[in-house]
Amino acid sequence: MSFATGLICRECGTTYPAEARYSCDFCFGPLEVAYDLVAARGVLTRASIEAGPLSMWRYGALLPDPGEAPVDLGAGWTPLRRADRLAEELGLAELWLKDDTRNPTGSFKDRVVSVALSSARRLGFSTAACASTGNLATSVAAHAAAIGWPSVTIIPSDLEKSKIAMAAIFGGTVLGVEGNYDDVNRLCVELVAEHEDWAFANVNLRPYYAEGSKTLAFEIAEQLGWRAPDQVVVPIASGSQFTKVAKGFSQFLELGLIEGPAPVLFGAQATGCSPVATAFAEGADVVTPQRPHTIARSLAIGNPADGPYVLDELRARGGDCGSVSDEETLECIGLLARTEGVFAETAGGVTIASLRQMIRRGTLDPSKSTVAIISGHGLKTLDVIVDTATVSATIAPTLSAAEAALAEFTLAGAS
Repeated sequence: MSFATGLICRECGTTYPAEARYSCDFCFGPLEVAYDLVAARGVLTRASIEAGPLSMWRYGALLPDPGEAPVDLGAGWTPLRRADRLAEELGLAELWLKDDTRNPTGSFKDRVVSVALSSARRLGFSTAACASTGNLATSVAAHAAAIGWPSVTIIPSDLEKSKIAMAAIFGGTVLGVEGNYDDVNRLCVELVAEHEDWAFANVNLRPYYAEGSKTLAFEIAEQLGWRAPDQVVVPIASGSQFTKVAKGFSQFLELGLIEGPAPVLFGAQATGCSPVATAFAEGADVVTPQRPHTIARSLAIGNPADGPYVLDELRARGGDCGSVSDEETLECIGLLARTEGVFAETAGGVTIASLRQMIRRGTLDPSKSTVAIISGHGLKTLDVIVDTATVSATIAPTLSAAEAALAEFTLAGAS
């Protein structure tokens, strides 16, 4: 049972039925899914949630109606790991990692695609499509393949080879565009008008798609023993994940499933594409688009759709937004791996580097409980580390050669 009631404009409040639309007819503002939380209160309980499946669909009452059954590869209910060794390195009292590398296709995008294609099937679509920086394309192609749908995924042509291969292996059509993500997105908006029977997960199905990110907040709260952390660090691309994590905590608080206050959210961006961090630092009300130039391609959205709403949340709750270099990103991919055994893609490096940056400048409180969202697996961005993460030494197949090399590296480690 879903308590979703339809769609509502985030700007003027105009309501619509639960159909395939993404902008308001009156003010052209973005739409999102609305819920009857009054009806849900007391019906949706901790016990009813705990009795659900070990996937994101245990929270189906607070997700759009999937119809007869969700399109589900098993996304969600990923580990929330206490990261004591990384916390010690960073000087934090309590650090947790929400490890979404464990999702079926290796990123949090499985959450949003599961919701989007469930709604698409309910609404009568039969072809899945998307604009993507890589992770979404893989997830859309995988979920479409699982239900026997064709897929059309459109990506910048210069993406990492591993991401292109992961999208293509599922047998759908993959189009590489000579341009960045914002060029891809503009093209997809045009294609929506020409192919009305295609479900573009993050265009004409965007209100439903975005709701999947709320489940990160739901899981964090439940896995912490039905409490909210003090602080959460979220990587920012379009900004949708950030705003929906905030919405998830807000809904749980309104339903009395957890007690306040809500956590303070902090953003993470790469300096080569940091329109939100720049606007926040400058005190601007408008997010000025940027041309991306960063190895963190999954975050390389120069004109983030939810950017203004991220700014509102940051300023309302006293958060901050990091902006870190590619060098810091690579360093922190390694830091996370060697302290916690978690191999993250470049977005994870941006998240940990931004966390460190905000601790150093005093905006994130190291004495409070903190969760960092690790949104994708490092196997997706092997291109950036293959030249540096290599064998320690190449030796002859003899005991003496092995012992000599081991002695050398033991001495180097000791020094």
